[in-house]
Amino acid sequence: MSFFGAASTSNAVGSTPPAEKDIEVADPPGDSISSVAFSPQADYLAVGSWDNNVRIYEVGQSGQTQGKAMYGHQGPVLSVCWNKDGTKILSGGADNAGRMFDVTTGQSQQVAQHDAPIKVVKWIESPQGGVLVTGSWDKTLKYWDLRQSAPVSTVQLPERCYTLDVAYPLMVVGTAERHIQIFNLTSPTSAFKTMVSPLKWQTRVVACFPASNGFAVGSVEGRVAIQYVDDKDTSNNFSFKCHRRDQSATTKDQSLVYAVNDISFHPVHGTFSTCGSDGTINYWDKDARTRLKSFEPTPGPIPSTTFNRTGTIFAYAVSYDWSKGHSGMTPGHVNKLFLHACKDDEVKRKPQKR
Repeated sequence: MSFFGAASTSNAVGSTPPAEKDIEVADPPGDSISSVAFSPQADYLAVGSWDNNVRIYEVGQSGQTQGKAMYGHQGPVLSVCWNKDGTKILSGGADNAGRMFDVTTGQSQQVAQHDAPIKVVKWIESPQGGVLVTGSWDKTLKYWDLRQSAPVSTVQLPERCYTLDVAYPLMVVGTAERHIQIFNLTSPTSAFKTMVSPLKWQTRVVACFPASNGFAVGSVEGRVAIQYVDDKDTSNNFSFKCHRRDQSATTKDQSLVYAVNDISFHPVHGTFSTCGSDGTINYWDKDARTRLKSFEPTPGPIPSTTFNRTGTIFAYAVSYDWSKGHSGMTPGHVNKLFLHACKDDEVKRKPQKR
């Protein structure tokens, strides 16, 4: 088990805080951050990075952080998640491998393999037990029982997997060419419904509602769609613009358009966050169709966000998100992690108007 910065606690945010009193995590990765995930059992944060490593931080009661462990892939890490009991961290990377880190022993091992990079890993907790699902650019999904070396089953996707999310029994997969596949995990080997994204541009992220009755889709064109699974609920489907800016202070044209990089649902209230390449975060209430909070812009794009299990801490990364390709990777990009203490009025739903 490799410890890093074990003695250091988190720094207070510097003179230009990205948001009021948000706490900066000490010893962040040295390269772009791809994925962040809180343990479902305690305030431990797993962070995947393009520097090929996964780091685990412990978050104290007053927000101070401590690096607890680190393990590696042989290529950039693209996705991290935890199992249900919080004893294992799962990760997927550009080395085509899925790895598992055992928190109790400090050991990591390979548990999944694809023919191309693994873009997403998610844990599925079903009545029959826990399973890892991996989505890859090799156009497959694979389900893994961690006690076996071969996948339990493989599902062919219409295109490369860009994003997937699970709120059992619902799983939603977004691929290249704007395909969206909806799975009922009681029969996980074939899609229950296949559709084209309601958004006109490339899918960046899908996130399932905690109630498992629908999902949100974010695209590269500064737009989010709210989509219900049941046909009877389609009247509640809608989309909205976000993560856009005016060309100048005098023109209110919203012509600068940025990618929506991540969507995180609050585990208690069912409200959600969006973050983007414009370096901003918003909290939204889909039922009242209203914005609850806007964060002050940060000094770089925001690639990934997550709430802790109680919804009291919101973690977000600030680092280059590759939205402008290799040419956008200029010197001086920040790589930082921040923790925001959530206030009730930011994340609670608005009362419905009568």
